[in-house]
Amino acid sequence: MPIYEINGKRPVIGDNTWIAPSAEIIGDVTIGDNCYIGFGAIIRGDFGSISIGRHCLIEESVVVHCAARVKIMDFVIIGHKVMLHDATVEDHALVGMQSMICDNSVIHSWSVVAEQSLVMKHQEIPNGKIYGGSPAKEIGVVTDKHRERFNFGIQAYSELTQQYLKSFRRID
Repeated sequence: MPIYEINGKRPVIGDNTWIAPSAEIIGDVTIGDNCYIGFGAIIRGDFGSISIGRHCLIEESVVVHCAARVKIMDFVIIGHKVMLHDATVEDHALVGMQSMICDNSVIHSWSVVAEQSLVMKHQEIPNGKIYGGSPAKEIGVVTDKHRERFNFGIQAYSELTQQYLKSFRRID
């Protein structure tokens, strides 16, 4: 597994979490149970600490880094190629593909950051809102239909994680 210690700090990985062989998990990182860490993801806790909750999806080519602290709570989806630095992402939030989440920003519960959005330093995305653009501005409200689709995505990746844990094998 691609897990590295630095300065006496080593990652702690929860039960039933799958980490792609091309991902890199470095230093002061805690990842909860039942998470999926995709191919090419880099989660680098060399300057500060990174905490990822339970049932989170950190998709392909995501970069998570910090000077002080990153906190990703439970049931969070971080889309492909997101860059997240020194931020907090609360329960049931979704960060769309290729978004950039900057220092000291907070993405509150049940909110959505649309793909290719820029969440500026110190910006807060309120509960249940959809933000998009560069810089990100409110573009909608999370509905029951959004919540259903989100829960479907979490369940689909939970099942995929189990498939990877059971049957993923390198063949040469």
